[in-house]
Amino acid sequence: MSESSSQPVILVINFGSTSTKIGVFEGEDAVFTKSYDHGTEEYPKKFADLEEHRAFAEKLIEGLLAEKGYRLEDVDVFVGRGGAQVFIESGAYLINEIMYDDTFKIGGDRHPGKLGTQISWGYSQKYGKPAYIVNGPSVDEFEDAARLTGLKEVMRQSRIHTLNQKEVAYRYAREHDLKYRELNLIVCHMGGGISITAHKRGRMVDSNDIIEGEGPMSPTRAGALPAMPLLELAYSGDYKHEDLVIRLVAKGGLIDHLGTADMREAEKMVAEGDGYAKIVLESMFYQIAKQAGAMAVVLDGQVDAILFTGGMARSDLLVDYLTAKLAWIAPIFTYPGEFELQGLASGIMRVLRGEEDAHEYTGKDVWTGFTH
Repeated sequence: MSESSSQPVILVINFGSTSTKIGVFEGEDAVFTKSYDHGTEEYPKKFADLEEHRAFAEKLIEGLLAEKGYRLEDVDVFVGRGGAQVFIESGAYLINEIMYDDTFKIGGDRHPGKLGTQISWGYSQKYGKPAYIVNGPSVDEFEDAARLTGLKEVMRQSRIHTLNQKEVAYRYAREHDLKYRELNLIVCHMGGGISITAHKRGRMVDSNDIIEGEGPMSPTRAGALPAMPLLELAYSGDYKHEDLVIRLVAKGGLIDHLGTADMREAEKMVAEGDGYAKIVLESMFYQIAKQAGAMAVVLDGQVDAILFTGGMARSDLLVDYLTAKLAWIAPIFTYPGEFELQGLASGIMRVLRGEEDAHEYTGKDVWTGFTH
């Protein structure tokens, strides 16, 4: 505990593919947070290997804490977003040796998401304080019917902006004196990628896959495409496999159509009379609304609220369009931006207050109905 507060001091770290976020919280109150974009003078984009990246990140974390008047010895709990786990339920997991070892076995050799687990575990071992992950990218709470496709070799998987989605869902519940695990919600995370998810009494039972080409197009992703034309494109000889993948998941959507992933620039084009930009934006908005409507069906029409979040939720143009399309389903609430660091701290505080139990990570897939 800090001298000035009875709340636990929590170090939160969130490693993504394009940015790293670090913060210190006292309870659920942020003392400071900082975000580093990869590829800048402060934070290189490439490292020789993950070990080099880890060494750089640990030095950065320790330097930032020292600059703000904190030491690692002052920290009561270490929390990472996590990465490279088998499919798990949502919530907090106490990092153990099995989870740490899995970060070297699962998910390739370079993805920085592994570092949230590895660094938190390392600090835990060194300083004798607990370390957790909260709502990492491996969370899978799909219902069985949501998994199958029309080809038995192809299964749908849960790839969602889980950390931010869960945080805004808990926020909505807290603000309205309700319990998240008693609500049916549609949560729309709208950023560079878009995930639109049915939350059924605390579980994310269906959503579009933000990695493998489902759901609406987004500023950077192509979204769902007709299968046969996509096959023709793949076999046209114009693309190598990796080049087409990049076009689908990193350079599709607004980038492909308009040359920008910035909603503000796209809206400026529309305001200046660009008819094609207007059609593109309306198409993306329409696809988002259609996906949200599908999630209402998943919830049998029993929807308590629809929540908008992510960077694009700052767009009045988008929010007004979606509200007009979806308000008949349920009341709409907007949480612009992302709350991932806050979500890490809040997830741990729910455990420390006894509102939720931390899970034990066993390395066994929590869902065993089919083989992932």
